[in-house]
Order: sequence, then C-alpha cells, then structure tokens
Amino acid sequence: MRLYLDNCMFNRPFDNQSDIRILLETEAKLKIQEKIRLGTYELVWSYILDYENSKNPFRERRKQIGKWKRYASINMEAKEGVVDLAKSFHRP
Repeated sequence: MRLYLDNCMFNRPFDNQSDIRILLETEAKLKIQEKIRLGTYELVWSYILDYENSKNPFRERRKQIGKWKRYASINMEAKEGVVDLAKSFHRP
C-alpha cells in the first residue's frame, strides 16, 4: 500500500501529547512509520512536503522530518500538468 503523509502528520509527534486525540494520532503515525521502515507500506514524498518542511521554524523538526524522504519509494515532482490542475481548483 502506498501512503502519503502530509506535513501535519509528520509534525504530530512534536505536538503537546496531553490531549488524548493528539496522543492517539501520534501513536497511529508512529505505527505507520514503523511499517514504512519494515517495507509493509510504501511512502510517497512530494515537492510540497519539501517546501512545507523548509518553512518549519524549528530546525531540529525540519531535520528529522527531512530524513523521511530517504524512505520514499515515489517522489512526486512538480509537473506542469499537476501544477495547472491545482491552479484550476483554486480559481475564484
């Protein structure tokens, strides 16, 4: 199974874990990452993740999240058709 984890998901373990919902989401995310490392799931990466992560104000978080790119079996690059399609959804 191929999975795309968005930037919010990668940042979840750095959030305050005192809320049960946050804690459960973190536990689920860590379990998914374990299965990615074991090869059970395939990680899909994208140029958007690179961009969003580059804007993270916390250097150590940026570094840790960026390390996950090496586990990606697919890296989605910006392509004219994809960017044009995204722009079409954004038109007012």
